[in-house]
Amino acid sequence: MTKRFSVSQVVLLLVALVLAAIWLAPIAWAVATSLKPEDETTVTPLQWFGSEITFDSYALVLETGGILKWAVNSTVTAVIVTFLTVLFSAMAAYGFARTQFKGQRVLLALILAGIMVPPQVLIAPLFAEMVAFGLVDTWWAIILPQVAAPLIVFILFKFFQDVPPELEQAAFVDGAGRWRVFFTIVLPLSRPVLAAVSIFTFINTWNNFLWPFLVSTDPNTMTLPVGLANVVQGTFGLRYAQIMASVVLAGLPLLVVFVLFQRQIVRGVAHSGLAGQ
Repeated sequence: MTKRFSVSQVVLLLVALVLAAIWLAPIAWAVATSLKPEDETTVTPLQWFGSEITFDSYALVLETGGILKWAVNSTVTAVIVTFLTVLFSAMAAYGFARTQFKGQRVLLALILAGIMVPPQVLIAPLFAEMVAFGLVDTWWAIILPQVAAPLIVFILFKFFQDVPPELEQAAFVDGAGRWRVFFTIVLPLSRPVLAAVSIFTFINTWNNFLWPFLVSTDPNTMTLPVGLANVVQGTFGLRYAQIMASVVLAGLPLLVVFVLFQRQIVRGVAHSGLAGQ
């Protein structure tokens, strides 16, 4: 039996295809440019494909820069930031959702107000703070400012509000304390949303360029975006094939993460309490 599609379904499919094409076009152009000979990247009129496919730009990027070291630095930074962000955000969100204390609404409002503050506004005072504590060019300068995530607190707060309190009350009757309930009951029930916010935090940390660029001039602490930017500016100049090769190499790990965990992302958004808002 042939399945018939309604007009609304066809329209939605066409809109999705157009949006997908808009999103994929820059990525396809970056890949195509990185595979061109360097002298063909600026020819006019512009062409999608060069006279031959070459991987010379990738070889130059890998040979010139310490890309493996920077990739390790990015991985370590993203993992630590993700772990600390999710842990502290979950504890804060659970405290707001399940406990009552003086000034709770004011404190929650201040945290949520942080969602409306652009991160760029905080760069100057944060940098001055890092200088005052002598943390510039250290892992802590890169990691600590990224741990504060008001949006993650809000998402987890909304989720914890929907967790049945009867499950926790039963544990309290059996003699469990608040911390034991949090780590053995609440967190296991929150795995879908925790997985989603963990992936989003990891991707955001991996892509973060401006803050690590400001506080890390030591090659031993540079993350991948900062390292590649320095290589491109210092060695390649305006060689577009190498620039695009750097972009592709920096984005590959994120593509792998998304492909492997896309089901967790969708499931986490569906269970976060934000799907219909």
